[in-house]
Formats: sequence, C-alpha cells, structure tokens
Amino acid sequence: MRLLHTSDWHVGRTFHGADTVDALRTVLEELAATVRRERIDVVLVAGDVYDSAMPAGRHVEALTRALQSIRDAGAQVVLSSGNHDSPARLGANAGFARAGGLHLSTTALDPESWRIELDDEHGPVHVFAVPYLEPVVLRAALPESGIRTQADAMRWAMDAIRADLARRPARAVVLAHCFAAGVAADDDDAPREIRAGGLDVVPIAMFDGVDYAALGHIHSRQALSEAVRYSGAPLHYSFRERSPERGGWLVELGAGGLDGVSWIGLPVPRPLTQVRGELDSLLADPAHDGSEDHWVRAVLTDPAMPLDAMRRLQQRWPHCAQVEWAGAAGGADAAGVRERLQRRSDAEVVEGFLEHVRGEGPTDAERALVADGLARVAAAEAAR
Repeated sequence: MRLLHTSDWHVGRTFHGADTVDALRTVLEELAATVRRERIDVVLVAGDVYDSAMPAGRHVEALTRALQSIRDAGAQVVLSSGNHDSPARLGANAGFARAGGLHLSTTALDPESWRIELDDEHGPVHVFAVPYLEPVVLRAALPESGIRTQADAMRWAMDAIRADLARRPARAVVLAHCFAAGVAADDDDAPREIRAGGLDVVPIAMFDGVDYAALGHIHSRQALSEAVRYSGAPLHYSFRERSPERGGWLVELGAGGLDGVSWIGLPVPRPLTQVRGELDSLLADPAHDGSEDHWVRAVLTDPAMPLDAMRRLQQRWPHCAQVEWAGAAGGADAAGVRERLQRRSDAEVVEGFLEHVRGEGPTDAERALVADGLARVAAAEAAR
C-alpha cells in the first residue's frame, strides 16, 4: 500500500495579510497529479485542514474541489481535525463521505471512530486518524483518566489503539496532531501554541506499536525517526519556517509493515527570501536579481529608519511582506523585544502584565486562576 502523508493545509490562511487560496489550489492540484502519477492508494491529512473553525464559503469550496481531485485521481483520503478546525463542521456528513472514499475523523472521545479499515494484497491495514485531543475536554469527560497534558491525552489514545490492535492484529498507521519530542520549544514552524500555558511535548516512544505515525502541526518536514515524521504544510505560512521545500512523505507498506519512506516534492508558488542592508543599496543590488517575484522580508541596517520603506521596497519586490529595522541599537533591541513577546505563552504574558502594574508577579492562587481561565477558553475554542 502506498500512502502520501500531508498535513496542515490551513485552507483560508493568509500570508502577512495576502490571500493564499489560489496558490494553495495550485499546489493541491499538483498533489492530485502526484497521486495519479505515483499510484498513491491513500492520502493522509493530519489535522489543521482549515485555518479557522468557521471557514468562509470560498474556502469550503476550495477544499471540496481539492478532495474531489484526489478522489478522481484514484486515492482514498483520510483526514483528521486539528486544533484550528471545528470538529462538528469538518466532520459533518462523515458517514456519507466515507461511502465515497473520504474518511473524516473528528470525534475525540470515540476511539472506535478513529479506525479506518483498508486492505491490499497482503491483508488489512488499519489507519487510526486521531483528531486533535484537547486535554481539558478529555479531563472533563473522563475525570478518572488523570489526563492533564497533551502527552497524557496521546497516551490515552495510543493505549486505546494498541488495545484495538491486540484484538484485531493488522499493519497500522496513526495520524496525530501534536508536538512530538525532537521539536524545539522556540520552533516558529508551529506559530500558534497547541495549548495554553506553554509547550507540551509528546515523546516519540508514545507511538510505539504502529508501523508509521503521520504527524501534523509543525509546518516544515521533520523525520523524528524512520517511522515518526512531520510532513509540514503545503505552503509557507511564515518567514521562519525551516525548510524551503514543500511536499509530503510517500509511505510504502509491505507484507511485514513499513517498507520505506521517501520525499515527494510539491511546487512552491512563491519562494521566501530575506534581504539585509541599507535601503538604497538593496534597491540597486544586482545580487538580488531574480527574487523580484518572491515573498520578501527586508532587514534594514540604515542608521535611521528610512521613511516610506515598505512602499520603496515594493517598487522592486511587489510581494515584500515584512520590514524590520535593525540599524541602531534601539531598533535591534525593539525587534528583540517584539520577538520575545511573540514567543511568550498566554500565561507568561499575564504574569508579565501583573509584574508591570504592581511590581510583583501572581501568587500561586492567582496563577492557578489564570491557568484555569486559559484552559476554559481553550476548551471553548476546541468545542466550537
């Protein structure tokens, strides 16, 4: 069986305010062509299908067309919900969709519903599409489980999967949307935290007992082990995403399990480029010829912040999307402050605010109240 592991389509997301739907359509059309060319049996989408819990009509239409193209190319689709998706909306009419070869997994509290039974000439293959697991929601529904963290939630899920496989042995693939061990805590490939209060890492060993774990949430490809990988997103959604390439992992299952994994690239509609220097020099520098159609981040080193810098940069680079001034100590310090604030968790922002307005941080009781409030907000968002 040949499976193509993808994730984090984020249909509807913008890049620094610019619409990306047309670019995503182009990439997903090529993905469908790849399915036909490589004789892919199953396409896996490991969460964050949409960028919003309430996608616009044109975004729903774009997703529908992409899925239809993949089905027309001959592959079934297994798709799980991520922390950006609304499980209820994404999973609507899942029963009807399954009859047409589209398997939607969005029900966190029903492990039985995660299993999709497929088969090839060697026998059954069970794909367990685990939707995003919000620890607060699971803890409320399963108070005896002791679930408090993402790792606890994934342990609960994998225990259920291993118990299922003990009853019905088969080759097995898991989809999961989480941070797994080996991902740095300050990794900007995952620009929005998966839970309030800080990074919550799932150990790689949690996925023992299956042939392959197709992970989502990190936007650049990573191989945490031979059988545990992130595919990354089909488009760049941040200048800080590590890998310039976009694509998916071709996963080949033989009679005894995993036979091999290889990378299949997809087109990059608009590459990312960073330029650095004084504004007038950048505008005239022939070293940057050929980058005019790229997404551009400009770091200006002029002694004083140039006036109207973005407009002037866009005369050479129409898609210049970000300008940063690092020309003086004050400018560099300000940029550093902004970057540090962006890396803070919600709880850390609240603590910093209290320290600023009253000269001391929260008490243990206040810290507990903040954590509870943030968790309730996260749970409400996850349930939308």
